[in-house]
Amino acid sequence: MNEKMLAVMQRRGELLAKIASQREQAAQVGARWRAPLAVADQGLAALRFMRSRPLLVAGVAALLVWRRRGALGAIKMGWRAWKGYRYLTGLAAKL
Repeated sequence: MNEKMLAVMQRRGELLAKIASQREQAAQVGARWRAPLAVADQGLAALRFMRSRPLLVAGVAALLVWRRRGALGAIKMGWRAWKGYRYLTGLAAKL
């Protein structure tokens, strides 16, 4: 019985060491994917925002067509509009 228990305990130790190694590997993989997944989350947040406010998106699109500044100008203005909206909603929440 002692030999059998010793074999079981030895196998348990080997499995625990393997688990620790796999846990460390999973943490390394997670660390590598943290930044790309954060960017994807921000993109999804922007899409959800635009989806929930179609009037705002339509207004910005109309303004872009009216101004005719091209793609780069549209991107800059969209970014500024997004930041301005976020600032104003944050300010309104504080009040």
